[in-house]
Amino acid sequence: MKQTLLLLLGTLAATACNTSKQAHITLENTSATTLTDKPITIARSSFKTPPENNLFPLVLSPTGDTVPSQLNDMDGDGQWDELFFVVNLPAKATATYSLGWLKESPHYTTRTSVRFGKRATASDPVKPALTETVNRQDMPKAQGFQKYQTDGPSWENDKVGFRHYLDGRNAKDLFGKLTPGITPETVGINANGAVEDNYHTMAAWGRDPLAVGNSAGIGGVGLLTDTGALRLGITVDDSINNVEKTTFKITAEGPVKSAFRISYDNWQGYGLEENVSIWPGMYAYQNKVLVSGASKGEQLLISIPHINTDVAPQEVKINDDWTALISHARHGYNKEWIIGLALLVPSDGYNGAMKAQAGRKLASCYLAKMNIGDKPVEYYAIAGWELSDKKFADSAQFRQYVTDFGKQVAATVKVTVE
Repeated sequence: MKQTLLLLLGTLAATACNTSKQAHITLENTSATTLTDKPITIARSSFKTPPENNLFPLVLSPTGDTVPSQLNDMDGDGQWDELFFVVNLPAKATATYSLGWLKESPHYTTRTSVRFGKRATASDPVKPALTETVNRQDMPKAQGFQKYQTDGPSWENDKVGFRHYLDGRNAKDLFGKLTPGITPETVGINANGAVEDNYHTMAAWGRDPLAVGNSAGIGGVGLLTDTGALRLGITVDDSINNVEKTTFKITAEGPVKSAFRISYDNWQGYGLEENVSIWPGMYAYQNKVLVSGASKGEQLLISIPHINTDVAPQEVKINDDWTALISHARHGYNKEWIIGLALLVPSDGYNGAMKAQAGRKLASCYLAKMNIGDKPVEYYAIAGWELSDKKFADSAQFRQYVTDFGKQVAATVKVTVE
């Protein structure tokens, strides 16, 4: 194995661009928490002389091991703006990594993915796409067919997957995984390329096990106004959206990070933008939500479904920075499976939780209430299916997972580039 590694490194070194100077990245774990798959994001501006766009990063650990990494153009201006990778760091440890640049992209095991497919008519096959614009009238009930593979984009890592209902409902659902590999491209379509709900039956990779109903799903959002909870979008029975225009764009897809952005224009006078990201090793995704047009004390609402339980989520303060809402119940369809669901929200700005009112467009969920400001609200939606890991069948073990995950998120890594 060592000889194979040395040969691989030699091959990679031979393809490196000789005109690019090697950099050194020092990572200091300032926390007392041992970090696993901790995301490291280094802005382009951190490099004195950023390399050209046609080069690829090669990050090596202190022991010379290759660390999978990627460059992301998150703002879509055609120029990368962040170097991203994940690392393992002991508590209070400091480690120095080296960074070189290659003319050819290295091959890494794919640990994240985002997928989006659509069709123009009911008779057209689904084709992959990177962007989409949805107007108020473009709803399945009005059109008479479902345009989107898995009802909208799906995203995953080596632990768990999720999907977003881009068809106006804007709920977020769960893909429970049984294997670490990326799910097949055919999930949500049949052999003829037509949209097909084939993910509610068990497959080798797993299935969609979560009951969502008219909730906003796990991590979906709404708004608390002076007239009550406002749903972002519609239910399956509606033909006209309450959002004038919805714009979707995949912003990153690579071995260690996948991300997308959804912008909602003129949502009953409000604007809202979601930036969703996922990286390896966690049973969760990150969302950053920015609301515009709020001026009367409105609050952002973040959802946990409770279709199969009347027990309110348990509030757990992880530390000074983060608070968790945890629900552990038979959240599966017809209560087949135990699924732990949780939200990890900033303690600063969190105003408790409320139960969605029955009979409204936004129902069957509990909602975390968050202050709205000039900066996005960052939070994590967590889902642990008992078939993905048997420890999630136990409420104490799921709570421990959420607590440990919160400590991972709270831990600060000091990054120095030389």
